[in-house]
Amino acid sequence: MITEEQLLNFMRDTAYNPMTYQELEEHFQIEDASDFKELVKLLNRLEEVGDVVVNSANRYGVPERMDLVKGRVQAHAKGFAFLIPEDREHGDVYIHANDLNTAMNGDTVLVKVTSRNASGGRMEGVIVRVLVRKNTRIVGVFQGQDTYGFVLPDDKRINRDIFIPKEHFGGAVDGEKVVAEIVNYPEGRAAAEGRVIEVLGHKDDPGVDIISIIRKHQLPESFPDEVMDEAQGAPDEITEEEIVQQGRRDLRGKNIVTIDGEDAKDLDDAVNVERLENGNYRLGVHIADVGYYVREGSQLDNEAYNRGCSVYLVDRVIPMLPHRLSNGICSLNPQVDRLTLSCEMEFDANMKVVKHDVFTSVIKTKERMTYKNVRRILEDEEPELLERYAPLIDDFKLMRELAMKLRDNRIRRGAVDFDFEESKILLDEKGKPVDIVKRERSIAEQIIEEFMLAANETVAEHFHWLKVPFLYRIHENPDQEKLQNFLGFVQNFGYAVKGTGNLIHPRALQQLLDEVKGEKEETVISTMMLRSMKQAKYSADSSGHFGLAAEYYSHFTSPIRRYPDLVIHRVIREVIENGGNGLTPDRQTYLETRMPDIAQQSSERERVAVDAERDTDQLKKAEYMLDKVGEEFEGLISSVTGFGMFIELDNTVEGLIRLGMLTDDYYHFDDKQMILLGERTSRVFRIGDTVTIRVANVNMDDHTIDFELTDMPKSGRRFDRGGRGESERRGGRGNRAGGNGGGNGTAGGERKGRGGRGKNKNAKKAEVFGKAAKKAKSKAGGNGNTNSPAAGGSNTNPVKGNNNTANPSTAANGDNTGSGKNKRKKDKGVTLSTPARSESGSRSSGSGRSFAFGSGKGGYNSPEPEKKNRGKRRKKSGEGSVAPAVTNDALASVNASGDAKPKRRRKPKKKNTENE
Repeated sequence: MITEEQLLNFMRDTAYNPMTYQELEEHFQIEDASDFKELVKLLNRLEEVGDVVVNSANRYGVPERMDLVKGRVQAHAKGFAFLIPEDREHGDVYIHANDLNTAMNGDTVLVKVTSRNASGGRMEGVIVRVLVRKNTRIVGVFQGQDTYGFVLPDDKRINRDIFIPKEHFGGAVDGEKVVAEIVNYPEGRAAAEGRVIEVLGHKDDPGVDIISIIRKHQLPESFPDEVMDEAQGAPDEITEEEIVQQGRRDLRGKNIVTIDGEDAKDLDDAVNVERLENGNYRLGVHIADVGYYVREGSQLDNEAYNRGCSVYLVDRVIPMLPHRLSNGICSLNPQVDRLTLSCEMEFDANMKVVKHDVFTSVIKTKERMTYKNVRRILEDEEPELLERYAPLIDDFKLMRELAMKLRDNRIRRGAVDFDFEESKILLDEKGKPVDIVKRERSIAEQIIEEFMLAANETVAEHFHWLKVPFLYRIHENPDQEKLQNFLGFVQNFGYAVKGTGNLIHPRALQQLLDEVKGEKEETVISTMMLRSMKQAKYSADSSGHFGLAAEYYSHFTSPIRRYPDLVIHRVIREVIENGGNGLTPDRQTYLETRMPDIAQQSSERERVAVDAERDTDQLKKAEYMLDKVGEEFEGLISSVTGFGMFIELDNTVEGLIRLGMLTDDYYHFDDKQMILLGERTSRVFRIGDTVTIRVANVNMDDHTIDFELTDMPKSGRRFDRGGRGESERRGGRGNRAGGNGGGNGTAGGERKGRGGRGKNKNAKKAEVFGKAAKKAKSKAGGNGNTNSPAAGGSNTNPVKGNNNTANPSTAANGDNTGSGKNKRKKDKGVTLSTPARSESGSRSSGSGRSFAFGSGKGGYNSPEPEKKNRGKRRKKSGEGSVAPAVTNDALASVNASGDAKPKRRRKPKKKNTENE
């Protein structure tokens, strides 16, 4: 019988031409009827998962040989999307809003590449088939009418409302947050259809906001009964018989301590340091042996695999394992026996590991220390604490000494050390934010960070050379184009980085960080540097960690809250039980097939956790600023874009000053220097500048904040050379700026040309300009009455200074050419997010930030790539990111069954779409 591997290898051969199933039957000389049935089943199964496709002639082939690319859709709120290919060597593919073919954000699809630029980097494509639906349930606000309703999704990347027939309201009323299950996915300009399966409560009710985010990311709130039953079987304590029977090394006499945050309950790592007679240091890192209690293939293990990691939201933790384990027998609580996996390392004077050992052990921690108390001991030398922990004071001082030497050595070898300020949102008993305080990265946090890094590297290298299946934490080299853009950016500040392209060593980047330390541009340069890098992820292959300048790196230190750590703990145990010489052949083969899948699943679940944590942070920060509208603050310009600038306050809250709020001049965006330059006043706004702002508006629907500069003139509109045309409607539907030069709206106020800014010196001229624009539009085949690019067509205006603006929500539907000078450059827009914790496994919430859109491949530098030849594309009816709105009195379209079904409905409301 032919196997899956044989069939795929045959189809991937360069000499293969697509065959029908009959031709495949003949080629493989299948004569038995049962074997033929198995062949057909195999072909169907491979077709379902996208490993094999069938062309119009019913011939089978693999996607890569049929000009198709398999990957995941990463959608944007403005309608367009990118394909993130499964093949890591393949660049990202841009997908126009009209080419999504019912696909939604996160779906696994097949894409046909339709065009690519001359260098072969940037590609465009069309989705030809959806393989796996990611979105089966949507969380949003319900808006009901007499005979139908809509759910307006909370996730802005789902830019079409969900149509709900009356019989599927599920008891929901207008204004309630609901969970809707999709019944029919969107086709053409029609909305998706669904049914309400859960009502969460009114959108303004306390607690509904966090629950909505949990449902949005489909995070589990409780454990299944079978998982809880299995957890209840875990013992409360360890017996001496267990310790002896397993041959564990007894470390209960050592000064081992845990050092964690004050509110931490899952204590999975403990440390101790000794000075040896030869002058070397011995560092012991002891990790809870979670794998001993969570057996492979058990209900607990399956649940942990599905969750991937613990999720640390602003007001709660969604754990990977039940509290019975994570806070009980697996937590290294003080003065009790606990089973552990230990990594002991001996460092010489040059911080080189001259000897190491990985083994099973039993420990009894002396104290449950907190970061705060360790800092007060080492930095403040508080008498009360010095007396209380007198037997451990010398150990803490030795820990500091070793940690600082390890850090210095890591920096010397080239590791990049981002030192972003962290914050913690304090809530009252009702969940309302009452304060935002900065987290301090003190000596205590640095001690644990350095010790965990050392253990992770040592374990990774040890098992790499044993050549056993393993999971590694990798960080690939930066994308060359992004790195070059960063080098050009820092030159504007007078800094230079040694090296070119991918030949730049991380050491050169760290030297730059050291050089800008304490300067006002420190934060922005650190941010832009991180933005130029790729995201770290899990892999079955060890390809190194660029940011840490480490050749080998893994996650070994947090098996309570990260599934990859739990997996490699099992491998470590098996190797130890096998005498330290590897695994049995059968086990080796099995794990080699499983590790890539586990790596991918863990990476995906990590991204979900980061997104959920970021969403709750943004929500509570917006809520915190809600009663501060009108108040003034000092802030730092953290980002400059073509639609405005983002300001970060001292408490890490970030808000947007829209371009339209700069009323003293007309400002040009220079994307190379990342500045806004006043045309008349020559006033410059650049990243890193300090400004005084006033809180203008807080949008709790989008969790966004608008600022305004306190020194701007009070004016009904900004200083423009003509009409202004800002649209705050979601999806970029343009609003006409009546009678002043035919101005048109842009997607969320983002301007890429000088749309609607005629020389409006008087009403007569404005009328003339408006007619000229209308006439030119008509000649170009566009809509002469409305200058919104959502209607498609080429927006050409012969009037100087009156160029219409391309709507970015439609990914440049037509060429926008004009004779006016100083044409606005494209926005290099940025997206900021805050990961939950550092590479070391520290439980602090998010010092680092991740940026960009797409995977970083394919040469896309901005959320929407430049489209110079868009006019060549066949224009589609209603081209744009969203379908037209349907008012309450609008006629309903008739679906296949003859039922009245509105295509789209949107209640007008102000939205800060720039920050979506």
